[in-house]
Amino acid sequence: MKTIGLVGGMSWESTLEYYRIINETVKEKLGGFHSGQIVLYSVDFAGIEVLQQRGEWDRMAEMLIEAFRGIEAAGADFGLLCTNTMHKVFDEIQKNVRIPLVHIADVTGQAIAARGLRRVGLLGTRFTMEQEFYKGKLTSDYGIDVLIPDEEERQAIHAIIYNELCLGQVKDASREAFKRIIVRLEGRGAQGIVLGCTEIPLLVKQEDHALPLFDTTGLHARAAVDRALGD
Repeated sequence: MKTIGLVGGMSWESTLEYYRIINETVKEKLGGFHSGQIVLYSVDFAGIEVLQQRGEWDRMAEMLIEAFRGIEAAGADFGLLCTNTMHKVFDEIQKNVRIPLVHIADVTGQAIAARGLRRVGLLGTRFTMEQEFYKGKLTSDYGIDVLIPDEEERQAIHAIIYNELCLGQVKDASREAFKRIIVRLEGRGAQGIVLGCTEIPLLVKQEDHALPLFDTTGLHARAAVDRALGD
């Protein structure tokens, strides 16, 4: 079994899900007392959040490069960045560490393509929904047309993520708001919905929706297990 390196804490609420899913999946595959072989570096999200709001992405890249060098030195064979938004600096991180990193949009694009879907709605932070580093990769690498909510809806989603989910608050009113946004995206032609923030699956569940949901946290974590147990 290869050692999985996780850089998380953005927020720790979703990093906890990575740890749970990886260990549960390893146990499902190997049985008995088996669990994941994991190195975790968890950052203090308070500093990251401030830099996000300031748009200081170069500084955040430097911090995350140091974190990945830490898990590299601790013996990780490959790494995962346990957040969608910070994949904005993925390429810069990969250029500066030796171990390979698994891009969350790659495993998401592969899952969408495997379902034969060509148009999806994307939910996430404003950075993820509005900038090209994520949706552009889905389009250029996987031929997927990506729809995003309107301006007011994007503001609401962003606020729910930072003011509630990252603080461990899961509210019924916010769940209903997401349902309405998903229905509107379906009306615009979305064949599926990407939960493009690792906290959103804490609130939005497949059993509450007819459209297929692509839980990026679960997809990323399970891809790590496949890689760890592969040849």
